[in-house]
Amino acid sequence: MTQAETTSRTGKRVLLAKPRGYCAGVDRAVQTVEEALKLYGAPIYVRKQIVHNKHVVRTLEAKGAIFVEENEEVPEGATVVFSAHGVAPEVHEQAKARSLKAIDATCPLVTKVHQEAKRFAAEDYDILLIGHEGHEEVVGTAGEAPAHIQLVDGPDGVDKVTVRDPNKVVWLSQTTLSVDETLETVARLKQRLPLLQSPPSDDICYATSNRQHVVKEIAPDCDVVIVVGSRNSSNSVRLVEVALDAGARAGHLVDFAHEIDDAWLTGAGTVGVTSGASVPDELVQDVLAHLAERGFTDVEEITTADERLTFSLPQELKRDMKAAAERA
Repeated sequence: MTQAETTSRTGKRVLLAKPRGYCAGVDRAVQTVEEALKLYGAPIYVRKQIVHNKHVVRTLEAKGAIFVEENEEVPEGATVVFSAHGVAPEVHEQAKARSLKAIDATCPLVTKVHQEAKRFAAEDYDILLIGHEGHEEVVGTAGEAPAHIQLVDGPDGVDKVTVRDPNKVVWLSQTTLSVDETLETVARLKQRLPLLQSPPSDDICYATSNRQHVVKEIAPDCDVVIVVGSRNSSNSVRLVEVALDAGARAGHLVDFAHEIDDAWLTGAGTVGVTSGASVPDELVQDVLAHLAERGFTDVEEITTADERLTFSLPQELKRDMKAAAERA
């Protein structure tokens, strides 16, 4: 029996979103830890989770990475990698004070937002940072100019905003937010502050936007959308919300295939599958295999963008890798 005949008999199919999974910033961050382990040897300390994914963290721990919450947990003089989400300037100062060899794996798109914050603060703007309170990226960006930045946590946070001069206000955003919710937040801010300025370029990263866009494409045809990603991954959580807003009858976030509840699939004809920007594709393949065992054998990949962006490794790591290669 052909695949088409099987599908017509079972009525079960999978719409697989593309792009999905690793973005350039995550790929760079994970590779940074892997190369540091090869070059300097274990253990390598990593401040916070290098990216927000359980599987990635466990895999790197098995190779010799030790994840800590703060620099104080790193032995003096040891090597520490800062996560893809970015850190405040004081974290760099703490590392220097402890004579740590710091390798900054901050995503370059997050660094761009940091630079914007510093520039607007230097020009004495009030900066409205749209993002989720407590998220590592928001903490890092706010640390660049704490006297100038106030957090706006979604549309409901707009009414709490106060500014010194409505003529000198700019908004910036966390890179992993819902595009639609951010636009709604900005629209409400502009109702209160008509002269509110926008960042020079979009702060929400290309990968977040692309993954949300393809989910919007497939969601109306899906009885259920399964997003592979961890619960502390902002962009993964947003994908579930986007799927539901775009018309999916149900949406669920899982770290691993075994977390899928068969009850979710009862009566479903079409299942959408995607993954957050910090998820290796092997986890998606596990989900597809899990679904195939339950009759969802027809997989159609829906592509809305072709991502080719890559980022080079941190300069301090590249310099040491080059020196090691020359010695060899």
